[in-house]
Amino acid sequence: MTLTAGAPPAAGRLLPGLALTAAAVAVALVVNRLVPMLSPAVVAVALGAALANTAGIGASVAPGVRFVSRTVLRTAIVLLGLQIALPDVLALGWQPIAVIALATGLTFTITPLIGRRLGLSPGTSLLVATGVSICGAAAVAGMHEATGGEGGVSDDDDAAGALSVVVLYGTALIVLLPLTASWLGLSARQLGVWTGASVHEVAQVAAIGAATGGAVLAVAVTVKLARVVLLAPLVALTTLRTGLSRRRSAPLVPLFVLGFLLMVAVRSTGLVPHAVTDVAPRISGLLLAAALFGLGTGIDARKLLRGGRALLLGAISTALIGAISLALVALFV
Repeated sequence: MTLTAGAPPAAGRLLPGLALTAAAVAVALVVNRLVPMLSPAVVAVALGAALANTAGIGASVAPGVRFVSRTVLRTAIVLLGLQIALPDVLALGWQPIAVIALATGLTFTITPLIGRRLGLSPGTSLLVATGVSICGAAAVAGMHEATGGEGGVSDDDDAAGALSVVVLYGTALIVLLPLTASWLGLSARQLGVWTGASVHEVAQVAAIGAATGGAVLAVAVTVKLARVVLLAPLVALTTLRTGLSRRRSAPLVPLFVLGFLLMVAVRSTGLVPHAVTDVAPRISGLLLAAALFGLGTGIDARKLLRGGRALLLGAISTALIGAISLALVALFV
């Protein structure tokens, strides 16, 4: 199924797809409850792919699934900003911030160059770089939203391949990173910074932190959320660099990116009630799971099996951000 923009369908046409998505999110929540290391968003991507490659996506549900993969996605990313308070990020100190900036920037810059040498499309290389460098599936979806569509850099096949890559390697890091840290003898703070600076998904970071201690968890999640802040400037810079911001229908900076930054600014004032900040991550997580179920329905397993180069790029990029951030942690933290 191709997830392209178009005129908004009538509400009645959306209902079957919305109902299917709601059922998938409910299943994802149950799986997450049983296996906390698997976030609802990751499970939802897998469910969408499984459905698309077995029973298929019928015409009756396609409009609703298209809706959640676009409009709901933008809302989820905007609400993600309410989880990030800049004073908390700055309180980390300059050393972790330097690790985040250098590891993210270098990985985001180098990964597309490697992708080009591997013969991958610019879209796949860009989305893999974004997912590995910033925040996994949410970053892939956000960058694809800004750079996809007619005349864009990425298409739905690029997004599907990048989603699969970040889910696969991010999940592997839940096991590999703590084992490596134990072997290297890292302190709790060093492990927290390394985890937050290198692991793809927020839920995967939280899983590692929960398994290795509260001191690691607090640092790792704060560092990870600091990485999420970089989604906005990197999306904006990419649309400017590629000329996508000059498309007649495209704003200089995508509106959902501005909304994300606005929510970060609002949260950073310290005036948002705790009731709102407590519930915002849950709502954002549910909406993101719904949107990623929709994107997951665009994954063609046969294409992925033939696309070993995307998997190779994901492995190289994951190793790259892990090695760079580990070296910086050893140097600064």
